[in-house]
Amino acid sequence: MAAIYNRVALIGLGLIASSMAHAMRAEGLAAEIVGYARSAETRATVRELGFCDRVTDTAAEAVAGADLVVLAVPVGAMGALAEEIAPHLAPGAMVTDVGSVKQAVIAAVVPHIPAGVHFIAGHPLAGTEHSGPRSGFATLFRNRWWLLTPAEDADPVALARLRALCEGMGANVDVMDAPHHDLVLAVTSHTPHLIAYTMVGVADDLRRVTDSEVIRYSAAGFRDFTRIAASDPTMWRDVFLTNKEATLDILGRFTEELFALQRAIRLGDGDHLHKYFTRTRAIRRGIIEAGQDTSAPDFGRSGTTAAPGA
Repeated sequence: MAAIYNRVALIGLGLIASSMAHAMRAEGLAAEIVGYARSAETRATVRELGFCDRVTDTAAEAVAGADLVVLAVPVGAMGALAEEIAPHLAPGAMVTDVGSVKQAVIAAVVPHIPAGVHFIAGHPLAGTEHSGPRSGFATLFRNRWWLLTPAEDADPVALARLRALCEGMGANVDVMDAPHHDLVLAVTSHTPHLIAYTMVGVADDLRRVTDSEVIRYSAAGFRDFTRIAASDPTMWRDVFLTNKEATLDILGRFTEELFALQRAIRLGDGDHLHKYFTRTRAIRRGIIEAGQDTSAPDFGRSGTTAAPGA
């Protein structure tokens, strides 16, 4: 495939950015890939791994001459980063991000984007519980959704070019407005992560169950909770602080559902429980039919399994 961008600058070199680099190299989507990370240790690791053509010691140097700049840092750091790189962006360049929240990112980044530079917020719904530059792999985005949330006046040619890149890496692309994105992700990702963190925390607090028993007798359900709760703490702190309203809305609905289930259990209402579990089981079947997971009983979850919604 012909290169879609001449020079791509990846700012932040964790799981998503490193996987983008591997995928772009595998498919020939970028003529040159330049990387930058705040940590000198991470920069040294990326130079060792070699998935970037160049690794720079400043963000300004990384974005110079790039026609695509990808902000792959925690959501809370987006605004300051955009301000730092703004004077060094090339005219006509595209800036995008991979954050899990869109309204807050747009509000933080757009004021710093110079005239003549495009910005389209994005979010690949792909990930694993692993983080860092060593965790990336070329097939992470294959058959996963990449959501783009362009402004109403976004340049259609620039949008089509960014979409082609995402599709070139194997992703399915959809376009939606930022508030809807944040509500959808509060349902499919943010609140489930919060519940997973809570469940693992509850298990840790139950002194009647020793640590060794929690670990030794973990059934598949609890193992999946711990897998989700192993995600990057800085990223998830920022997600909840920046998608506060949607997460609290869904968390309130979850609490109401939980109270209803508590009542059914207390009253011995087996009919209510059976109907509820039958309905929710159908949702799982729909996820499998949509190609977003497999019915294979892979309770251990291999390290290269892409988990939608990270």
